[in-house]
Amino acid sequence: MAPTPDPGTPVTDVLAGAVEQARAAAVDTAGAADLVGAHLGSTAETGPGDAAVLGEVVTHSFASHLPGYAGWYWAVTLARVPGEETVTVDEVVLLPGDSALLAPAWVPWHERLRPGDLSVGDVLPATEDDPRLVPSYTVDDDAADDPEAAALAAEIGLGRERVLSREGRAEAAARWSAGDFGPRAAMARHAPGPCGTCGFLLPLAGSLRSSFGVCANTYSPADGHVVTIDHGCGAHSQASLPADDATEVVTSPRYDTGTYDVL
Repeated sequence: MAPTPDPGTPVTDVLAGAVEQARAAAVDTAGAADLVGAHLGSTAETGPGDAAVLGEVVTHSFASHLPGYAGWYWAVTLARVPGEETVTVDEVVLLPGDSALLAPAWVPWHERLRPGDLSVGDVLPATEDDPRLVPSYTVDDDAADDPEAAALAAEIGLGRERVLSREGRAEAAARWSAGDFGPRAAMARHAPGPCGTCGFLLPLAGSLRSSFGVCANTYSPADGHVVTIDHGCGAHSQASLPADDATEVVTSPRYDTGTYDVL
């Protein structure tokens, strides 16, 4: 609904009576007469200054029948110079009423993205304030004390401009643990052993080494994926089947004489 006039605000007879002029302006903007509905009222616009000097301004409101704009209304503002009878159209706008259908609040693109949205050819630039990344010179290499990852130490601060922050590592660890290759996956609950004891596990470097690795078993559904050390699958390197009892090997023909065929 359009705002109702303030009972304490006087509306001049000349501007208040120019309903058809205001309607014509709304129709001209809408493009068709059937898109402008009933007259909803008029409101005197007030502001700083003397109306006798600055002029009088009144806004007429009309219901909108524009498809897709339920609850909106046309607002046509008319103005008149003090002492003159000529009424001019100041502006015509479409405004939302109290029950208007409004578009949802705009969300920045980097907040709308979800895992899996990136496709071939897409570019996802990192923002300067990404909490997952920090300048490499502000952190120590968490792999420096790892003999097998010592080769990466020179890269920190030299080869890469930014590296994972503590928050970035924690976020990744939580995401991987809750995923399909974490300890709560159905595969892990029925595995003969955890990935931490599997010969096909390639441990990650640095602070995540004690909790995660990459599966290198071509027969495992986790092959090439980051797995938690307490994940597991049936392709564990130590998996074994119980030996079957020796069975009799028959090389001569055998015939079943206990039954007969019905011809």
